[in-house]
Amino acid sequence: MSDITTISASERERVGKGSARAARRAGLVPAVIYGDKKDPVGINMESREITKIVHQPGIFGRLLSIEVGGKKHTVLTRDIQFHPVNDTIMHMDFLRVSQSATVAVAVPVEFINEDKCPGIRIGGVLNVVRYEVELNCPATAIPEKITVDLDGVKIGDTIHISAIPLPDGVSPTISDRDFTVATLASPGGGVKNEDDEGEEGAAEDGDAEA
Repeated sequence: MSDITTISASERERVGKGSARAARRAGLVPAVIYGDKKDPVGINMESREITKIVHQPGIFGRLLSIEVGGKKHTVLTRDIQFHPVNDTIMHMDFLRVSQSATVAVAVPVEFINEDKCPGIRIGGVLNVVRYEVELNCPATAIPEKITVDLDGVKIGDTIHISAIPLPDGVSPTISDRDFTVATLASPGGGVKNEDDEGEEGAAEDGDAEA
């Protein structure tokens, strides 16, 4: 799990579009903290500080600690609204989480040992079906990534979620099938990608496992 980043914020006295516009003119980003059966809190954050954090990898899977008026809120980023023209941050939503909570988080997939993959060494093509996998994780133990070891993977092989080691207490949010994360195809595209998101996904998973 990555370290928790602490952000300083001030509580907004008023909420609404007028207050948000005033905050943005002052170089601030308006946001709201909600969840954990507590009242929502409207806040303002320094634009420069939060923009730097947002553009770091894995923002939606990182725990943040927002300090407001001497009180710290442990949160996950749930929504970021960008300006349609200049991509500045217009507003953010944060979900307050407790130490015992389980949260659904999209976690990046990392592929290692391509140089030890016999399929790739003879010209095979790695087709990544999912660059991220949504996992149920303890709020205090969100993995930065999950790792797929390509050592020994051959052309025609399909890598399912069941083949990827997951940390203790972590499980896929999709539990009704052993979905595909990647396939290793021949240079001519001999292995067909599976569409796990659509209606054909379950049938294609069955074909791949057969």
